[in-house]
Amino acid sequence: MDRNFEGKAIGVFEFDNLVACIVALDAATKTSDVAVQGVERNRLKSGACVKIRGSVSDVKAAMDAALETGSRYGKLYASTVIASPAADTETAITMTINK
Repeated sequence: MDRNFEGKAIGVFEFDNLVACIVALDAATKTSDVAVQGVERNRLKSGACVKIRGSVSDVKAAMDAALETGSRYGKLYASTVIASPAADTETAITMTINK
């Protein structure tokens, strides 16, 4: 998938541990045509926030697989799909990558 995420849906999920995030991310990327935009470790906890991008239908399918699989390994803190992030939201999304 092209790494230009403009106009792409975003799926974001956060589990309480990194193992759950990695297993969930693996399931997501094997389920549909999504790309990983970022994985940010929590500074005060052992979990991580994962961002995946693609078409709305691909992101929704990937999120379903990720949440089901990851929930076997850890506690889900939060998740969402944004079909069309606003320009200011895109700025905030990219600001947190590699932080």
